[in-house]
Amino acid sequence: MLLLIIITLPILHFYFCPGNSLLPLQSTKSCHSKIVMGNSCASKSRDDDEDSYHHKVNFASGNVHLITTQERWEEKLAEAKRDSKIIVANFSASWCGPCRMLAPLFGELSEKYPTLMFLTVDVDDLPELSSSLDIRATPTFFFLKDGQQIDKLVGANKLELLKKIPAAADSAKES
Repeated sequence: MLLLIIITLPILHFYFCPGNSLLPLQSTKSCHSKIVMGNSCASKSRDDDEDSYHHKVNFASGNVHLITTQERWEEKLAEAKRDSKIIVANFSASWCGPCRMLAPLFGELSEKYPTLMFLTVDVDDLPELSSSLDIRATPTFFFLKDGQQIDKLVGANKLELLKKIPAAADSAKES
């Protein structure tokens, strides 16, 4: 069962996920509408406070390509196939605390492993794509080779991500 502790302070609200530190919530409305499962978010709530807050995190830092259209997704799949690159696709959401927490690390990893192609897809921008790939929680990391899934990581498991990305880079070198 999920342990969810909400701490109300005069100005900010926080939630604690096991394995994570305290993460800020943007508004009282958010405190009551977020569903946090382990290290991932399962539903969303957007309000004006959240929209201004999520812009503080750059989901496309480093060598991460932000995918906002189905056409761009298809272009990147074709490019990766042509260049024999493995794609690491981060399906996230601007309102998701664990996603915001991992965004800087994802950007750093994109610079450290240039043999891989790093993509970020906001599930709210591309709901059809997210649905077709059966994204049920954010963040979800897909590892794709020639357009086919070779691995997957659901949730903000930093240690597992730090294992899977170097392994993908090593397998890309062997190809």
